[in-house]
Amino acid sequence: QVQLVESGGGLVQAGGSLRLSCAASGRTFSSYAMGWFRQAPGKERDFVAVISRNGVSTYYADSVKGRFSISRDNAKNMVYLQMNSLKPEDTAVYYCAQSRSSWGDPEVKSYDYWGQGTQVTGSS
Repeated sequence: QVQLVESGGGLVQAGGSLRLSCAASGRTFSSYAMGWFRQAPGKERDFVAVISRNGVSTYYADSVKGRFSISRDNAKNMVYLQMNSLKPEDTAVYYCAQSRSSWGDPEVKSYDYWGQGTQVTGSS
């Protein structure tokens, strides 16, 4: 059984930074792409970033490009999301997810395991 546990969320002023972490267990971590998604109250879950199984390829939503950075450490079964220049509109619950594939894509349906989420609140 795959388990994904996010940490690192919190309240941060506009322009500040946070680093989210996701610890994975249960199947060969290095075989699968990993993604970050977010969901604001009353809205659908949106794609944020994805990283391929070996960390070579990354892809970002336009709304976070240039501000957020996804990375992974396959030796530690960890994936990270560095968030800089945070804006109030970044406020959401952030979810870590494991893809069914090694390359990953932005579609929610392509991910079969999800963490419980961590709240990020950007204050103005």
